[in-house]
Amino acid sequence: MPRRGRARRQLVTAVLVGLCAASCTAGPSSRPAVLEGENAPAPASDTEDSPNVPLPDLAEPRNSSLAWEDCDPDLLDGLDVADSLPVSCARITLSLDAPGLPGLGLTRIGLTKVGTGRIPLVVVNDVGGEPGTRYAVRLAETLPEDVLSTFSLIGVDRRGTGISEPVNCIPQPERETLLAHDPTTTVEPLLDAARTAGQQCAIALEDVQTAYDSWRTAGDLEELRVQLGVERLNILGHGDGSVPAAYYASRFPAHAGRIVLDGVPDPSSDTASVLSDVAASAEATLDEFAADCARRNCPLGEDARAAVTELIDDARARPLRIDDHRVSATLVQRAVLSGLSQPARWPELADAVAAARQGDGGPLFAFVSSWVDDTDYRVPRIDGVLVTHCNDTATRLPTDQLRETSRKLGTEHPVFGPMLAQQLVWCGPWPNRQEDVPDLGSPEAPPILVLSTATDPMTPEKGTIRAVERMPGAVRVAWQGAGHGALGSPCIGEEVSAFLVDGEVPRDGTLCPA
Repeated sequence: MPRRGRARRQLVTAVLVGLCAASCTAGPSSRPAVLEGENAPAPASDTEDSPNVPLPDLAEPRNSSLAWEDCDPDLLDGLDVADSLPVSCARITLSLDAPGLPGLGLTRIGLTKVGTGRIPLVVVNDVGGEPGTRYAVRLAETLPEDVLSTFSLIGVDRRGTGISEPVNCIPQPERETLLAHDPTTTVEPLLDAARTAGQQCAIALEDVQTAYDSWRTAGDLEELRVQLGVERLNILGHGDGSVPAAYYASRFPAHAGRIVLDGVPDPSSDTASVLSDVAASAEATLDEFAADCARRNCPLGEDARAAVTELIDDARARPLRIDDHRVSATLVQRAVLSGLSQPARWPELADAVAAARQGDGGPLFAFVSSWVDDTDYRVPRIDGVLVTHCNDTATRLPTDQLRETSRKLGTEHPVFGPMLAQQLVWCGPWPNRQEDVPDLGSPEAPPILVLSTATDPMTPEKGTIRAVERMPGAVRVAWQGAGHGALGSPCIGEEVSAFLVDGEVPRDGTLCPA
């Protein structure tokens, strides 16, 4: 398909939406955005109503102070790195800047550089997902060629994660409980584990305990901009990695470049409602997985959803054992959710669920082993997730409300509600956030391209739309597919390429069919 800006695409009417398979339905147009479904949420306001800040020109770095070198082989272990995409590594040292204690303590942030493009594009991933240093390598395999010929991807491990001096403060028994206990039955064991985790993290991290948050990660990106030697920072944020990217535009609008956010979490303060939407979207993704399974004649048969729910019920009665780990129902839920977020791995997920139903939980546990396994090279992800999430959020519920809300989530969303309810309890004993939750974006920042996915099990489209409504100048392109994030869709790739490379801002509400 010809690139928009070189040969304009024809507009496609809503009648053709169901017939298209891999291209976008609309480019810039005077027509209003069209979303499928009579109950589809309305798009955010058109860019014509937004502050008139132009998208900045691209510029190559000047006087970069970063020293790139070969990466530790362990960092790239398991990644299929193309010969055409060289990967190198570096670190930067910066201040932790704990609240009320500016300049206290230093930390080192790990980086990868992927490709040979002359302009940096910083990549930030979910705090609970693959570290940005690795995610950037994997992402490069899916981006259009003109993006890779223009940009080099700069993968960033967020403070306290990956190779950025990862937080390692939760005792192993508490890690197991935090992930394995079902709060819809009783809250107290999970709350006790959260208290112990909070106490041990306070001892290990001391005065900088509250310095690990998305607002200060945005400050890390500003220091990275300086050391890259660029006037404006181009950023691609995925999932909750979109939050520090949006905060960057809020804190440093004069240095914000071309920013793409792939699935922005719901910024609403009602955490229980947000988690309910996540659970509903996760179950909708499970239905998409089941339909895909049936089409492929996968080993789960005609009703993969029933196979998954039966496995969860079985694990609730008789947890699986994998080495020293007890794989409970909530850990099975987390493993399935991880698999659902990556459609390319759906065949692998189907095989893993089938094996677990036969008593072999190893392949399924592999989807979540990075959350709990403590090895010489890798710290369990739950430590960085808990510290960052609890520092980012202001919601702290009393025990009776935790009990009630957890049960409600489990009742309304039995497949994933119990696992998601854990997050409500994790932060209960954590220090209250003393600062206001920051705004997303800034009226002084350039336009931001936001991608939403119709069936996203982690950042539901409803929440992303709410985020866009709070972001001045943001425009949304809606992919009607399933999975966590829209990058990888050919249609989305074309829109992202037009924005990043050609500087073309799409019309808000542009559709990309699955």
